[in-house]
Amino acid sequence: MTAKMNVRTMSLVAMMTVIICVSAWITVPLTVPFTMQIFAVFAAVLILGGKRGTMSIVLYMLLGAVGLPVFSGFKGGLSALLGPTGGYIIGFLAISVLYTAFETLVKERTAVRRIAVLVLGLVLCYLFGTVWFCVVMSGKGGGYTFASALAVCVLPYVVPDLLKMALALFVSDRVKKGLHL
Repeated sequence: MTAKMNVRTMSLVAMMTVIICVSAWITVPLTVPFTMQIFAVFAAVLILGGKRGTMSIVLYMLLGAVGLPVFSGFKGGLSALLGPTGGYIIGFLAISVLYTAFETLVKERTAVRRIAVLVLGLVLCYLFGTVWFCVVMSGKGGGYTFASALAVCVLPYVVPDLLKMALALFVSDRVKKGLHL
């Protein structure tokens, strides 16, 4: 990718940002809402690559930070990012930054390498989000230990998130062929 973005690149980044926004609205409200965001985050880096996928995720976060209702439950604003589940949203950056860092490794397109990098990114997202959740909730008198937060905020989501990863891997190859990427 050159220093200047062409119209096609900007359009692809914007379209993936919209997909992330819409995927946040597909939600089942729980302590940490069950959404399709993580699918869209995986799809962003797999389809657009690390740098452009990261741009989509950052743009999504900026839209939410300025108050647009792009987060789950149609929430927006800094209060949503700084709230108990905001760490998971910020943790999406861990996935994209890690994917970008290892992009040459996954360029060979072996599924095992792509899955390994995405799983490691997901673990970092969970770690960052869970620590953030504990800190925010301790300030609100929630009293979550790291283990209890994991039980509520991560364990119920591991299998669904791995299924979303598999779906993103399946869809991304087909979309890339269709878009000639």
